[in-house]
Amino acid sequence: MLLSAEERRHGDRFILGLYVLINGAIAIGFLTAIAALTHQAFVFPSLGPTAFILFYSAMGVQAAPRNVFFGHLVGVVAGALALGVFGLTTAAPDLDLVTWPRAGALTMAMCLTGALVIWLRIPHATATATTLIVAFGLLHTVPQLVVLMLGVVLLIVQALVITRLAGVPHPLWKPVTQGSDV
Repeated sequence: MLLSAEERRHGDRFILGLYVLINGAIAIGFLTAIAALTHQAFVFPSLGPTAFILFYSAMGVQAAPRNVFFGHLVGVVAGALALGVFGLTTAAPDLDLVTWPRAGALTMAMCLTGALVIWLRIPHATATATTLIVAFGLLHTVPQLVVLMLGVVLLIVQALVITRLAGVPHPLWKPVTQGSDV
């Protein structure tokens, strides 16, 4: 494996940090270029931690493409459901003034996402940030949510390509082992 040979020669932490720096820049840079060209939200706050997980711990349970994709999807659905339940589907986002309905939507979305990713055995912690983005109303229309999920898919594909080129093992779909955090 290419990364392991370099790690032995230069030290684990330095090489891993450099690997995350370069590949995070490539992955997020590509998505920001698409966002700039299309004027669509192909990049959103919870994609950064997802990229970090994919490159920092490619064999980790939370980096499995299945968990990344379905974790974010659960976050999107739970956030949209919470907006509907609390009558906020047409409300403007407001990070400065959290109303009681918004507080309810945020709480419901977060708790529902956390529970579902555990119950469905698809843990991906950053999905809880995605659900808050949706429940805040920052991205909430169907076209925005489709683009959000497209961003997730593009990041997953990039991570698979990059890790394979670097000789880093990465599961193609589901986690290799079912550990205690699954």
